[in-house]
Amino acid sequence: MNLVRLTWSNIAGSRFRSWVVFFCAIILAGFAISATLVIGGARKSLQLALERLGADIIVVPTGSEERVQDALLMGRPVRVWMPRSNLDVIGSIPGVSAVSPQLYLATLRGATCCSVPEMFLIAYEPETDFTLRPWLEEHLDGGLSLGQAVGGAFVYLPADQENILIYGYPVDLVGTLDATGTGLDQSMFFTFETAREIARLSPMQAVQVLVIPQDSVSSALVRIESTADSEQVAAEIAASVPNVTPMESASLFKSQRAQILMLSRSIVVLLGIVWLMAIALIAVVFSIAANERRRQIGVMRALGATRRDVLVSLMAEGAALASAGGFTGGAVAAFGVFLFRNLITELMGGPFFFPSIPGVLLRVIEVLGITLVTVLAAAFVPALRISLTDPAIAMRE
Repeated sequence: MNLVRLTWSNIAGSRFRSWVVFFCAIILAGFAISATLVIGGARKSLQLALERLGADIIVVPTGSEERVQDALLMGRPVRVWMPRSNLDVIGSIPGVSAVSPQLYLATLRGATCCSVPEMFLIAYEPETDFTLRPWLEEHLDGGLSLGQAVGGAFVYLPADQENILIYGYPVDLVGTLDATGTGLDQSMFFTFETAREIARLSPMQAVQVLVIPQDSVSSALVRIESTADSEQVAAEIAASVPNVTPMESASLFKSQRAQILMLSRSIVVLLGIVWLMAIALIAVVFSIAANERRRQIGVMRALGATRRDVLVSLMAEGAALASAGGFTGGAVAAFGVFLFRNLITELMGGPFFFPSIPGVLLRVIEVLGITLVTVLAAAFVPALRISLTDPAIAMRE
């Protein structure tokens, strides 16, 4: 209790210096938590997108690679087609264990027949699917039936409606997928059967007909055998199937990965500069404070306080300011990143996944620990030097 009172008395008695250390801790923690959340969120979203894709190779029509990747990452609808017969050729290539087609569709922008302004629609084939099936088997018995769909984390039923209208066709939303921070969160998944039914009825129910070319698919998801080499299989697909481009999952989203890497390096440099400046400023502030308290410390020593007691009292002051500033800076920065997450996504031009509350708290605690260590390290040398001063000399000065 005496240590707490002494620490609080020193903080209150040196308000300007205390505020300087406090704000240094805020800036250091705020910058660190912002960088951690933004860079970590971008990397996590790419990882979740690849996991949701669930394929070793994705085959798309030549020339549509960037558009398909943009659709999967940002949810911007795309319409691309290739012959369904390509699936048989791909399936016969050595090393391929499974092939499943997908159709990429979109709702009309601003159409009165639809419940949403625009949505990326993905139709899958239940008989061959290996990407959505694990989730369906875990959450829904029997998978999806005609007219049923599952949506991304941002897909929900409009107010006072029982269904989502897609080209005038009522679709029953029976499940919601976990968030990924990518365009898949605003996408909807249903079967080929539902897609064809929507297209069949669209001339009678929609302002614009939904056209699905006969015997066509948008992409083919490929799973390879565990012993096969994905690069070799991809090369064989490119050589065997005309007008298609196989993209290995390891090479997907290259531009986004390069952008994240460049951003990470820039932030690390800036964080290093901020960290060094904070350490220097805090060290100067504690040096000044220690010199001004020589007589106080001399009295403490004369009354029986040990060198360890003096050192602990000075370090406790730094720990209190670092903890308060670090928690404040971390909390404010985390809330700011959450509040402006959509703006961050637009500025980065890529996906961004904001972690759950426990995940954010864990990162705030980690950054708080880094801030605490930084402040204590900056305060240790001046605190140690003044604690070693002879009490008689300190009182005379």
